[in-house]
Amino acid sequence: MYRYVSMKGIVLLFLSLVIFSCNKDETTIPSDNTFKFETPSYIPKPIYEFTNNPLTQNGFELGKLLFYDPILSSDSSISCASCHFQSHAFADQNLAFSKGVNNLIGKRNSPALFNLSWNSSFMWDGGINHIETMPLAPITNHLEMNENMMHVIEKLNRNKTYREKFKTTFKIDSINDQKLFYALAQFIGNLQSFSSKYDKVRQVKTLYSSEENNGYMLFKKHCQQCHTEPLFSNFEFANNGIDSIYADKGRYLITLDPNDEGKFKIPSLRNIALTFPYMHDGRFSTLEKVIEHYSENILQVPNLDTRLRKKIQLNAKEKQELQAFLNTLTDFEFIQNKIYNKP
Repeated sequence: MYRYVSMKGIVLLFLSLVIFSCNKDETTIPSDNTFKFETPSYIPKPIYEFTNNPLTQNGFELGKLLFYDPILSSDSSISCASCHFQSHAFADQNLAFSKGVNNLIGKRNSPALFNLSWNSSFMWDGGINHIETMPLAPITNHLEMNENMMHVIEKLNRNKTYREKFKTTFKIDSINDQKLFYALAQFIGNLQSFSSKYDKVRQVKTLYSSEENNGYMLFKKHCQQCHTEPLFSNFEFANNGIDSIYADKGRYLITLDPNDEGKFKIPSLRNIALTFPYMHDGRFSTLEKVIEHYSENILQVPNLDTRLRKKIQLNAKEKQELQAFLNTLTDFEFIQNKIYNKP
């Protein structure tokens, strides 16, 4: 799920303006039902700050219930969690393409879901520009949940448990799509992953091994421009030279600009060891193959990102060191955090 955009019914919602949080990543649940996620001091403030959607424990728990509930699909067989597993940093279970209703197969690899409040666009092609409207795409896509919002809202309003939970959370007697998207945003917007070894080194709680440190130096030399610390993406769109003929034209499908052919959103490298296979179509099964591509197999196509025009030369030892550093981006606390578990 959440892999490509269906533009049907998508509307531009408001952007938010208030500071979210900025210290250590732990969760505080005050008695007044507000809900606060604190992040390390070196993490920039998020784009989505819950200004118009105040974060509460009830809202977060309702969003989690919806995330794991197949009621959002047309035949009640597919939930958001069907394609986004916590054990894989909320990516699919190492499948190139996920399975939707009626066993239909999607067209793009399901991306990992974490730190989404720092994103200004979503999907591989950036076809959605707000976290609150993001779930609309998989819900309505015929290869994924194959539903329509009117029927989803009807089903939820017929469900006594959901009626009670929405009333408790949002003080409404009848469920509507805005509050549905608010609840989902409270959960997916707080899938925060800032407890990797990289973070512990930043916080002076541990040290890299010699191999990891060498890999970090290589990363800063060759990868930093696109996979910018500390979120490990600049969230731009780039053609990385994996195709000369485009079965999927990527960003072009949204902008219709020929210069965007073959461009896809640059993903975060956090938890990269957990989210294989890689690229928009899942063509690379291992990190070794990804590193080999950037070291030896980039195609010099017209739309190739200018930062990749110069060959990245890595010997066998350097490739191993780079991978050792990338492994430090795995957040085991995140994938084991019980607050994200299925209710």
